[in-house]
Amino acid sequence: MTGVHLDPNRAPVAFGRLAIPELFAQLEEADTGKKLRALASLCDLTHDPERLYQVVSEGFLGHLEALLKDEEPAVRTRTCELLHLLTSHNIGRHALLSSPLLPRLSLLLDDQSAPCRTRAHRVMNSLAVLPAGADALQSLLAKLMAKVEEAEAEEEVQALLLSTLSCVTRQDALAALACRGVALVACKLSHACSDIRREAAGAMMALSVPVEGKRQVCEAAVLPVLAGLLRDPDVDVQANAAGAIMNAVVITTGKRQCLDLDVLPVLLDLVWERRKDEDEERKRKALVLYSLRALTSLAEAPEGRRRLLEQLPLLVGRTTPEDDPDVCRAAKTAVSVVTWLP
Repeated sequence: MTGVHLDPNRAPVAFGRLAIPELFAQLEEADTGKKLRALASLCDLTHDPERLYQVVSEGFLGHLEALLKDEEPAVRTRTCELLHLLTSHNIGRHALLSSPLLPRLSLLLDDQSAPCRTRAHRVMNSLAVLPAGADALQSLLAKLMAKVEEAEAEEEVQALLLSTLSCVTRQDALAALACRGVALVACKLSHACSDIRREAAGAMMALSVPVEGKRQVCEAAVLPVLAGLLRDPDVDVQANAAGAIMNAVVITTGKRQCLDLDVLPVLLDLVWERRKDEDEERKRKALVLYSLRALTSLAEAPEGRRRLLEQLPLLVGRTTPEDDPDVCRAAKTAVSVVTWLP
């Protein structure tokens, strides 16, 4: 008879609802190996939504605070990994926000262990998806902005940080602008990593929503960089750059700078280009919508209207019944602005 195989890196798991309480009891042990094995088993179990709900609903989350202070980096890292799994569901996010763990977790952003820092950023990013989480992270905004300025070696950390900042900025862009957000994020727009460019452009789009943000984007010479990103090979980078331009051209300075940069032909190409693959075309929807709205704002300037009148068939071609309804509506708005007569 073949014996039962036990994974030496994981703690044995009890049957049914006893598994979670027994594993959390093992986390109280002084032995680092036992804690790591218990955490590994907990990470396996919390992939199951029912087990995750048990962890949250029966109050086990508070037991993790001591582990976030553990002297062993591997324990802190595994604990952050468990928290990240818990925050993959809304119930876990809300529970973490209601717990006393957030201040301690924020300290791990400066942890000496690179894996621990990365996993702490993953947890923060999961929290920021919720409006309540983005609000809770407002108190950390200055710290997060300061980290953007640091020369982080890990590209994943930089992308996660910018993604978190983007979510937080959507809740309160003025606070981010007061922390030199435009200048700091602009430095990441030309990064070699497409994930970092994408998240930086997304953060810039959030920063450019208020009038003060639009003004700073124009004054900091960010629009030439964003115009260059419209030709980026990554469609998500293109879309976020188009969104930031869409926001900036609402004000006169933004219109003038974009017209001087000759952005109109690029935006028209992005609007007119179609993909045969339906999935790719759906992926490009945000890019097309942002480009159309940017063109609509540029058409409010006499020079923009004059140029767009010469290319009117390209815009009219996007108003066909075969087009996506949102794209068709945006294209019709653009056409009506371009053809408007006093």
